[in-house]
Amino acid sequence: MLKSLYSGVTGMKNIQTKMDVISNNIANVNTTAFKTGRVRFEDMLSQTNASAQAGINAQQVGLGVQVGSIDTVMSGGSLQSTGRSLDFGIENGDSSFFTVTDGTNTFYTRDGGFYADPEGNLVTSSGLKVQGYTQGTPAANDDTFEIDSLGTNMSPIKIPKTIPNADGTGTLELQSYSVDNDGFIVGSYSGGKSMVLGRMGLTSFSNPDGLEKSGGNLYTASANSGDPVAGNPGDTGYGSVRSGFLEMSNVDLANEFTEMIVTSRSYQANSRSITTSDTMLEELINLKR
Repeated sequence: MLKSLYSGVTGMKNIQTKMDVISNNIANVNTTAFKTGRVRFEDMLSQTNASAQAGINAQQVGLGVQVGSIDTVMSGGSLQSTGRSLDFGIENGDSSFFTVTDGTNTFYTRDGGFYADPEGNLVTSSGLKVQGYTQGTPAANDDTFEIDSLGTNMSPIKIPKTIPNADGTGTLELQSYSVDNDGFIVGSYSGGKSMVLGRMGLTSFSNPDGLEKSGGNLYTASANSGDPVAGNPGDTGYGSVRSGFLEMSNVDLANEFTEMIVTSRSYQANSRSITTSDTMLEELINLKR
């Protein structure tokens, strides 16, 4: 009977962990690019009352339950149109992430709601600089442009508001800019000049489920995520970048509410097993009277 008491306690403790994850999922149903969490349970050690013999199965009594894993489900969320040129969503690339940095540490995110700071740097809402591929000076957007000129090492992306005129006379003013599905950032400058300013960069992981959450819609690489592999939008396995869209949370409210009901009933059942075991102990103690 004492074992049943402790088994009920392990059930209540670990089911509370599942309720914490469910509550967090529901709280983040409107969080941009949030990835839902999932709890899986596994049984604990079993006490063997009799070992297995030929024709006779072992007699074992379980000692409760424990959390087997708390998974992050990295399936892509739906893209929602915003009409804002600096909002980006990754399409068909569940293992790909935007790369951002604070100058010292590197983070990864699916939240593509970016901004341009006063210097023209592409940044997140918390001021982290967005990484991509750039060259020293913008290149003319014509047949002379070579993709290899962007290099293979990521660096902060900058959208300059003014650039020197190629003929050495004055400067050109930025009129507008756009980003295509392959991540190329093209700026239109005064005088009808179209210039390639750089390219959005994406980073892929062999096991994105192994990334660790760092808050602020950010992830960091871990020992189980695999090494970060830089790539380009449009490359096989990296997906494409859609300007004017943001990725929505992949939380399924109907599933979360169903799980909440099941979890609540499981908690009640475990508490009932404790009270029932307590009643049995009380009857045993009353035999002395």
